[in-house]
Amino acid sequence: MSTASKLVTMQEAIAEHVPSGAMVLLGAQLEQMIPFAAGHELIRQGRRELTLAGPISDILFDQMIGAGCVSRVMAAWVGNVSAGVGYCLRRAVEHNLPRPVQMVDYSNLTLALALHAGALGVPFLPTYSTLGSDLLKKNGNLREFPSPVNEEKLIAVRALRPDVAMIHAQRADQFGNTHLWGSLGVAVDGARAARKVIVVAEEIVAREVIASDPNRTLIPGFRVAAVVHEPWGAHPSPVQGYYGRDHAFFSQYHEQSRQPEDFERWLERWVAGVAGRREYLDLLGACRVESLGVKEHAFSAPADFGY
Repeated sequence: MSTASKLVTMQEAIAEHVPSGAMVLLGAQLEQMIPFAAGHELIRQGRRELTLAGPISDILFDQMIGAGCVSRVMAAWVGNVSAGVGYCLRRAVEHNLPRPVQMVDYSNLTLALALHAGALGVPFLPTYSTLGSDLLKKNGNLREFPSPVNEEKLIAVRALRPDVAMIHAQRADQFGNTHLWGSLGVAVDGARAARKVIVVAEEIVAREVIASDPNRTLIPGFRVAAVVHEPWGAHPSPVQGYYGRDHAFFSQYHEQSRQPEDFERWLERWVAGVAGRREYLDLLGACRVESLGVKEHAFSAPADFGY
């Protein structure tokens, strides 16, 4: 087991491991634990020509598109769960503002299969899903082929191997061994498929804490390039056991991103105008932060791993 600490700041992790032009997996855990702090640092560092991959990213993809960071999106859905439309995505697709974005449309299942194939190290996985759909006309990574064992037709889902997976987690040790719980989405397959993994953790704990519950260690340290300690790094999305979803923030973003000039003001206030998550939380306000805390704890029973 490695004894070299991988604990770095968010600025250092992005600067070293996520260049312009990279394919970045974000929003792997569906509507929870979306790594907003990581996405905002990508914006601040001026990354360009990124390919964003993820089944659902809520408003993070929309923000990065509006900031001009993105040239391609590989996803099942992009928008604002609270309100539907993502205005920055719409402007990019319909009017090439602030720059054109290529959409590569998946279903949730086929994107999950693409990452699972990448995790397994195989070139594709078969499925019946999307047969007869228009996705086959729009996505060259989904191809119909005859079954080798019967007369049926199947869809081959080409493997995806992101350059970097940004995974938000409840806790990790300084060596990258990571505990996750709650909705996992495609986070585990995404971490296994990616060439590099950056873990953003609510807490950094001792190695002994991680070792005490090996079944919850879903991302082992040897897969991790960098660990970032970033409490509230997934806000406004929720982190099970730490804080709830900030529904008002999503609604406010919907109203404040309708027009390009409105979005620019939003971006300056919440991303460009803050140096990092600490200043972001100061802007959010202590009362609002406190209101999002866990209201009713639900602890798991201890497990005995002894003999």
